[in-house]
Amino acid sequence: MEFDFATPVERRHPQGGDASHWPSQKWHRYGGEVLPLWVADMDFVSPPAVLEALRARVDHGVFGYGLVPDSLRETLCAWSAEHYGWAIEPDWQLWLPGVVPALHLASLALTEPGDGVLTLTPIYPPFLRVAERTGREPQQAPMRSPARPGEPWRLDLEALAAAITPRTRLLLWCQPHNPTGRVWSREELAGLAELVERHDLLVVSDELHCDLLLDEGARHRPLAATFPALASRILTLWAPSKTFNLAGLTTACAVIPDPGLRRRFARGIKGLTPDGNVLGLVAAEAAYAQGDPWRRALLAVLRGHRHSLTERVARWPGVAMSPPESTYLAWLDLREAPALQGGASPCRALLERAGVALSDGADFGWPGFARLNFGTTATQLEAALARLDGVLAA
Repeated sequence: MEFDFATPVERRHPQGGDASHWPSQKWHRYGGEVLPLWVADMDFVSPPAVLEALRARVDHGVFGYGLVPDSLRETLCAWSAEHYGWAIEPDWQLWLPGVVPALHLASLALTEPGDGVLTLTPIYPPFLRVAERTGREPQQAPMRSPARPGEPWRLDLEALAAAITPRTRLLLWCQPHNPTGRVWSREELAGLAELVERHDLLVVSDELHCDLLLDEGARHRPLAATFPALASRILTLWAPSKTFNLAGLTTACAVIPDPGLRRRFARGIKGLTPDGNVLGLVAAEAAYAQGDPWRRALLAVLRGHRHSLTERVARWPGVAMSPPESTYLAWLDLREAPALQGGASPCRALLERAGVALSDGADFGWPGFARLNFGTTATQLEAALARLDGVLAA
């Protein structure tokens, strides 16, 4: 089946729709002259099977309180077995209104006020707000940045261990990693597992981008499946939102094998979450049941975009990037770019001088960096890169 990832979709002024009624964070945060490559929102039409399922549900015309269908639970079990080699059970699943709410809910349900909530940096911004928003102690450890341009970012176990205190209770983990695109090695994960057990930590493993591994033949292995002995400590978060471009339908799943941890989490979040988004649940089932051909076609497009971006960055003096192993996000080191020295932050300078919006690394805990979203059409990506050329390659 052929899918169209080439034709730009008008999102600022959609045909037949009033933009004021269809506002997009990505496309309406900045003025009409700006090309947005910031928030993790792709510019591709979602899979046909998802659109068809949503149309059928909308045609029913009644949107009362729904239930998570057994067929969705079974579909996710089948997806996990096929794609991750992990046999999960339907009753391990708690469906939730998104991954970011789930991070906060986990802090509330699994820790006490004043407990330490630990994460790595750089990390996508919601991670850095969870502890303070839930009355916990924020704890952070830096990753090990590349020794040379193009080398991967790495887990610094010594830094992570040094950040742990007697009050640390919860580790917010991200695999694959956002924003660096890193797919953690088995060796790194083994060191992490030992540390988690030694310090008696619980783990929320955000695996939101796990279906977008870019290297040919790569296969995701969930943290809880890699180390079954730790499964009683791990809450795994999945969602179709990034893979199938369904973020606005706010549907995610917490997979919790341990009955005691699952009851504890469910009890702690009771009354804090709405009932399931009926359209989001429909879209999730259609995506996991029928969306894999679309996903595979998307990966081919993203690999091409990664290659184009890597070639472009190599022409920008003082700019470094480790090619992402997953996701449609690239993490740029702009600290040494001659064109951006002095004055405004690099992202602000590129916004003002190139008319391209990137995500500011300061919000991820690393000023001087930027996250670039290449999940867009080749036409739109090339237009933005040409603008960046005008500043960074000068």
